[in-house]
Amino acid sequence: MTKIATIEYVQRRNALLQQLPIGAVVIINCASVQIRNGDVEQDYRQNSSFYYLSGMVESHTTLVLVNSVDGPRSILFCRSKDKLQEIWHGRRLGVDAAPKILLVDEAHVSESLEQKLVELLDGASQVVYRFSQDETFELVQQSLAKLRRLSRQGKVCPTTLVDLDPLIDTMRLFKSGAEVEQMTQACNISVAAHKRAMSVCKVGMNEYQLAAELHHQFSIQGSQRVAYGSIVAGGDNACILHYTNNDQSLQDGDLVLIDAGCELDHYASDITRTFPVNGHFSDPQKIIYEIVLAAHKAALECIKPGAVYTDMQDASVRVIIQGLTNIGLLTGTLEANIENQNYRKFYMHNIGHWLGMDVHDVGAYKLGGVSRPLTPGMITTVEPGIYIDPDDMTIPSQWRGIGVRIEDNILVTETGYRNLTGDLPVSVVDIERLMAS
Repeated sequence: MTKIATIEYVQRRNALLQQLPIGAVVIINCASVQIRNGDVEQDYRQNSSFYYLSGMVESHTTLVLVNSVDGPRSILFCRSKDKLQEIWHGRRLGVDAAPKILLVDEAHVSESLEQKLVELLDGASQVVYRFSQDETFELVQQSLAKLRRLSRQGKVCPTTLVDLDPLIDTMRLFKSGAEVEQMTQACNISVAAHKRAMSVCKVGMNEYQLAAELHHQFSIQGSQRVAYGSIVAGGDNACILHYTNNDQSLQDGDLVLIDAGCELDHYASDITRTFPVNGHFSDPQKIIYEIVLAAHKAALECIKPGAVYTDMQDASVRVIIQGLTNIGLLTGTLEANIENQNYRKFYMHNIGHWLGMDVHDVGAYKLGGVSRPLTPGMITTVEPGIYIDPDDMTIPSQWRGIGVRIEDNILVTETGYRNLTGDLPVSVVDIERLMAS
């Protein structure tokens, strides 16, 4: 599988600095190590924005970028090589190898960060860092305090602090060709895993067994981890939007909703399919499913450059309201149901979210208070759904407990869109055919 070339990280760093004035200094920390229990650590996963700029997967690392008059400068602070520690915890890149491997200008041991940061911030026009990162905030404040104390020695403490997140979030929203290729590979892995789950599903399996089939497929195809906690929700459980217990038996006559995606080299996929446990949709299940599928198609038809994000939501809402009205679960006019949001009883979430290095990826959904235009390079999920409360006795029994969501990963292109997960069956006929084979 191809990986993003190291030179692209250099290009990202330079593109970030080009947005800043001469003399600006950017500081970004890696993800902190998290304790699972006792002295056992959680599996380490790098902070997405740090990885986006560095390509560095190790912990205890800081990246400093300087927009100097002589051009962009990148300085990495990382752990030194240590044979004993590497025997226990794994190999380290080390200071000597970092410049060549990561294409940074300099590398220093992490222990020197506090001292060198005071030098780097002296007279800086701006200090740019992630306001949301507590450890970076403390580091910056300590450095500024030292500079203030050294003012009589000619040191100049910066007075302008800038949040890095809005800058880097906008950059991450628009995917390069290499990122699109990376996410396409992640989507292909997840498509194969969902096909596997459909093909092996049978009455009496446990939800966790179906989850295991997915995770096995992710791993054998090269994915390092799941992009989020997998949802395998049989029967009524599909009406719990973020159900992750995955511990119930799959019953004859029920649907099962699977929302699962792998992560490949820090890029996520996110797919949902809903299908019958026994391989055949009942008539009520098929009716609800077809309404959601029609809403899904209507949302996709909106996607093109210049359309706005809420166009997809508006289109899906109209289809779902009309479908639920046709079968008697909603009454009144289409416009009244939209205005009063009566549909929210059955469709309580929005049409989707940005997708990238995080499954709920960064990037604003509004600009200037209005919905953001769709632009080539954006990747979004499209995931309408209908969820009918199993305990609502005002609803006829044939509908209660049916939960359906359909989710695909969509790249906005110059001419419209490309469905990165379009190879996964979505029609009733194709799903039943795959399960029968």
